[in-house]
Amino acid sequence: MLRIYGSANSRALRVIWMAAELGLQYDHKDWLPRSPETKTTDYLEVNPNARVPSIDDDGFILSESMAINMYLAKKHKSALYPSDPKLEALCWQWSLWETDRLDRQIVDYVRNSVASPPAERKPAVAEAAWLQVAPAFDVLETALAKSPWLAGPAFSVADLNVAGALYRALSIDVSKWRNLDGWLHRCWDRPAAKHARALREQ
Repeated sequence: MLRIYGSANSRALRVIWMAAELGLQYDHKDWLPRSPETKTTDYLEVNPNARVPSIDDDGFILSESMAINMYLAKKHKSALYPSDPKLEALCWQWSLWETDRLDRQIVDYVRNSVASPPAERKPAVAEAAWLQVAPAFDVLETALAKSPWLAGPAFSVADLNVAGALYRALSIDVSKWRNLDGWLHRCWDRPAAKHARALREQ
């Protein structure tokens, strides 16, 4: 049976979303990042980095949310993982691009602009992060002006991975990027996405 380590209040949010898209049953270890459970000897054998998410899929251990989602979609022969090698490559391209260009940056911006209590915000950190977030949003806007989805004619693991990582963008005004805004809400309006979001926001 599949086991998912990681709270919906972590990057495991994307993995929970993928599991819901695929209709998978799983055992959930609802652990926050840096929680005591992630530092145990047993868990360090699963993920020596002491991070979440990780999965144990009938003995196959894997970490890193983007890789986990690629693996699950491909293993279960889901339409979310394109069979066309060019579209498959685009899924990898966008997933890897997001981890470099937006993953930490969007967290830093939202945390220090709207999410944290005002006294805990660091405006300089928010400003520096925004100088990276805005150009990355421009890149997505250009791509989504050409196609409603990131890797082919339909929603795929590329969209799930990038939109999942942009959960925090739902709390800020991105209406300047009209195509990005529409795409983000199309992704998060999916039933599986709503399920994952509800777990995070409960």
